[in-house]
Amino acid sequence: MHRQDHTLSAFLADEAATLGLGEILASALRGGLTVFLHGDLGAGKTTLTRGILRGLGYAGRVKSPTYTLVEPYVVSNLQFHHFDLYRFGDPSEWEDAGFREMFNPTSVCMVEWPDKAAGLLPPPDWIITLLPEADGRRLTLQAETLTGKTCLASLTDSLPTPSAA
Repeated sequence: MHRQDHTLSAFLADEAATLGLGEILASALRGGLTVFLHGDLGAGKTTLTRGILRGLGYAGRVKSPTYTLVEPYVVSNLQFHHFDLYRFGDPSEWEDAGFREMFNPTSVCMVEWPDKAAGLLPPPDWIITLLPEADGRRLTLQAETLTGKTCLASLTDSLPTPSAA
């Protein structure tokens, strides 16, 4: 795992590593945070979200919101919304779906395929990208806002000592 000022990079060898990093990231979340998740189909976006929810204490089933568009959870006094906008054909569908009010100071919103609602979503605090690498995947987290940078900085005690990425 490698950290720089506003970026975190980690190689994730398998599903267990993805879940584990999700649990660590959960400790930095707070209300009002918007996270964009980028990666191809099967990249591990929902697995990472499952790990985050586990880290927040959620013990139930976590399913992909591909067909429901959003899966809501209440954990650790937070409203947690996991969006999957893959099926949107036009950004205007975002407005029609009425999701805007879910982005508020008491919620954490994880958004898969945010480009499908381009220009209509609030700006992301974190952008997480999952890309194939060797037999696993590379996660890169970029903090984009002051809130995002503060949340990322709060992970300092939870992360292993930095090493070469």
